[in-house]
Amino acid sequence: MEEMPQSERNDTWVSTMSGNSAQGITLAHADSWAGIGTTDIADRIAREISEDKAMAPLATRAVGPGNRLSPESEDPYRTCFERDRDRILHASSFRRLAGKTQVFVFPDDHQRTRLTHALEVAQVAVSIARVLRLNLALTEAIALGHDCGHGPGGHASEDALSPYIENGYDHAVWGADVVLTPLNLCNETLDGIRNHSWSRPAPATPEAEVVSWADRIAYVCHDFEDAVDAGVVTHADLPDLVRKRCGVTRREQLSAFITGMIEATAHTGRIGMVPDLAEALALFRRFNYDAIYHRAASRTQAQSVIDMLRPLVEHYIAYPQLLPAFEVDPFDAHSSTAAHEAVTYVGGMTDRFACKQAVQLLHFPMHKLPQGIDTLLAAE
Repeated sequence: MEEMPQSERNDTWVSTMSGNSAQGITLAHADSWAGIGTTDIADRIAREISEDKAMAPLATRAVGPGNRLSPESEDPYRTCFERDRDRILHASSFRRLAGKTQVFVFPDDHQRTRLTHALEVAQVAVSIARVLRLNLALTEAIALGHDCGHGPGGHASEDALSPYIENGYDHAVWGADVVLTPLNLCNETLDGIRNHSWSRPAPATPEAEVVSWADRIAYVCHDFEDAVDAGVVTHADLPDLVRKRCGVTRREQLSAFITGMIEATAHTGRIGMVPDLAEALALFRRFNYDAIYHRAASRTQAQSVIDMLRPLVEHYIAYPQLLPAFEVDPFDAHSSTAAHEAVTYVGGMTDRFACKQAVQLLHFPMHKLPQGIDTLLAAE
């Protein structure tokens, strides 16, 4: 096969491999000028001291290596919560959120996935935490990691996986206590992830409390926007009170709810929301449940997810040698270990991979897969 000619652009790109030498260091650009104007930099200890002075009295302080299950040495430059944020950001469980359902299975180019949802929660949470003078790194770490325990197919996966786990499968608890355990995160980060859902006990830090609100604010607003784009609902369908108090666009709504939290905290010192906007948020969420999450097509999709995931879990329980963990430490079929590892494996799958496994291992009928996957699989 004849080789493609090397383009001038590729030649230029290759020429930058070694960077550019200047004054005993290597620079990125031939004409680089950027500097900080001093050689005095702040190490972790200096930054912890600076943060302590700037943060609100009850904000969570980063101290040394952090409170972790397995003790670690401190990082010379990053605080313990910055390390947590970075670990989550680079974790495979975080990357796989890109292939997991937020509302619509296999969304189009503009609809949310669990990954973009986590990023939007982080943006909302940090916007609030910055004004309240809370720990931004802890806030962001909790926000980025809060949904890492979600299985494929959205919240229906919790119903699908619950029969195999004592006390049921809760994505918040599972994320903190199973999925993210290998990262050895700080206790404060794990607590915020474990208790971000309002049905759970209140989290132990104000940063986590902010994330609890930010999660609800973000998904209520962006799920509505996606549903409008999909033609499921219209702006005119929103209850009058919601439209009056927080508008109809995502920008207006996020601004209203974020401002409502800041004003409530400024007035009382407690993390919450002013009552009229809290009422609008609750009504908005109820509207989404009735018009989007619980509509007939969503219920059908949820049942498809359950009908697919449960036989898949049972197959791995019966044939544990197919599980990645089996190669490390073999265990008996139909044991509690097999069930736990099967749920861990299936719960970590993306929508696409779960559907492909169901078709390949179980000969699951294509027409019974969650809507949207059949066309994608047929094209492969």
